[in-house]
Amino acid sequence: MARRSRAGPPPAPAVRPHNLFEAAAVYVAAGAENDDDRAAEAADWVSPEALSFGVTELASRAVIALARERGESPHTVARALLGLPGG
Repeated sequence: MARRSRAGPPPAPAVRPHNLFEAAAVYVAAGAENDDDRAAEAADWVSPEALSFGVTELASRAVIALARERGESPHTVARALLGLPGG
């Protein structure tokens, strides 16, 4: 006769919470792809303040990376991305 385990079913895997950088990356990418539902989902993962910080950090890193790639200053790249005249 087989013995039944009294421990019950195996525990469900722990759900890893989303961090602010993950939320920012998904939020910005969803915005670029016009995916309002995905952007709203990502915005719910963290506080509005944390999301704002993450988006700012992502923008800074992206401008720095593009500036290095283009051999231009971050100032020039940021203005170009926003369609602003050189300044």
